[in-house]
Amino acid sequence: MDRKPYFISFILLLSVLLGCCLVSCEQTPVVDGNASLSFSTDTVMFDTVFTTIGSSTREMKIYNKSGDDLLINDITLAGGSSSQFSINLNGMSGTHFTNVEIPYGDSIYLFAKVRINPNDINNPFVVEDDIVFNTNGKEETVKLLAWGQNANYIIATDSVGSLKLNIIAHENEIAHWTAERPYVIIGGYAAVDSLGTLVVDAGAHIYLHKGSGIWIYRYGNIIVNGTSGNEVIFESDRLEPEYDNVSAMWDRIWINEGPVRNEFHHTVIRNGFIGIQAESLSLSEYWSDNLLLDNVKIENMSGMGIYAVLYSINAGNVLVDNCGSYLVGLTLGGEYDFRNCTFANFWNSSIRQTSSIYVNNYYLDENYNPVQVSLNDYYFGNCVVYGVLENELYLDGVGTFNCSLQNSLVKIARERIDDYSKYFTDCIINKSPIFSDSTNFNYYIDTVISPLINAGSLEIVNSSPIDISKDLDGVSRTNDGNPDIGAYEFVEPL
Repeated sequence: MDRKPYFISFILLLSVLLGCCLVSCEQTPVVDGNASLSFSTDTVMFDTVFTTIGSSTREMKIYNKSGDDLLINDITLAGGSSSQFSINLNGMSGTHFTNVEIPYGDSIYLFAKVRINPNDINNPFVVEDDIVFNTNGKEETVKLLAWGQNANYIIATDSVGSLKLNIIAHENEIAHWTAERPYVIIGGYAAVDSLGTLVVDAGAHIYLHKGSGIWIYRYGNIIVNGTSGNEVIFESDRLEPEYDNVSAMWDRIWINEGPVRNEFHHTVIRNGFIGIQAESLSLSEYWSDNLLLDNVKIENMSGMGIYAVLYSINAGNVLVDNCGSYLVGLTLGGEYDFRNCTFANFWNSSIRQTSSIYVNNYYLDENYNPVQVSLNDYYFGNCVVYGVLENELYLDGVGTFNCSLQNSLVKIARERIDDYSKYFTDCIINKSPIFSDSTNFNYYIDTVISPLINAGSLEIVNSSPIDISKDLDGVSRTNDGNPDIGAYEFVEPL
């Protein structure tokens, strides 16, 4: 009997059965709503600054630590074809990849490339995009970050608690920032440590990325040496015109206490959260003459322009305008002298509920009872305090409250006039200063009928610890008799 056909049939049947077994036993990548990816980095950073048009490639790894084989539904370059970045996965370039499998315990490489002309001034300083990973509806993001222009980039790579920082001046060191190239601060604070110093030359331009700032730690020091016509500017690194008047684009300049005076001369600070936060970390330690503001503009901050905690500030020819909270908040006492300053707040009145100026001389004990601080001196001479709210001055004092406003124009609620009158000397109450164009942040005096004209005191100018004989634009205050109130002297149109 010939058995060959039966043997062949058996082999064919066995092949089919084995094939079915292999198909049925093949592991399908897991689809798990709780599964997540792990990445070698949360930011792919291209920290090479090119001197000519160039490109650079970086790599990252994507790990599967989920416990099963994993299927990534989508990997997408958020900026698409218009992005200055490109990505490569498994040897293929593109902006969108689907159904990418990673076996359990394994990983894959993803390569990202950027092409930039760093000498193109139309580029932003920081070029960004995102790679978005979608795993069964769960999105995870890795940032792409590159430099768009030649500049000095200061990247916060260290941490103190939750604060990210880069210490630019350690103990007994001096960091010197020149006007040769801009400075761009990214990812946290550029920090000056105790006994360190930051000196900034006239004409220097400092750009700050979202969430970034400058921190002068206690006993550290900052000297900003701007000059008239060659100011030092601190602002957001978003250069597009639509961001010209957008606030909250960076964090703050934060200065703690110390024995050496911090100085800002001819400086512009704009479009952040808090302009200058001058804060004593130790409420039992106090240093006088700790901050000088000489010809300074602080504009368009989503929080406060100047926020002080038990500090000493001398300020002359200062303009603080358009803030989402206080223009100036002076808390827990200190010594403050403001002369020929303009405080103008036309921030949306339906959003802002705080006065332009807030002054406080106490803290609350454990039973929420006010306890007066021993040192509290507040002086405003030849100043404008005005805005869209009914009340733009809030004096929150207890006990002995050493506050004085002299030859100033102040807008306050009518029911507070009697209570506040003891703090006023030769002040103008609730008259419009008649600014040129407050809707466009122009706080020059508009017309000869403005109540600010010649209403200031020459003695306030002459006795000032800062030379304020000229206004914020360098116009003489003394040529026509009495000075005007505010940071700007009226100039007759030609």
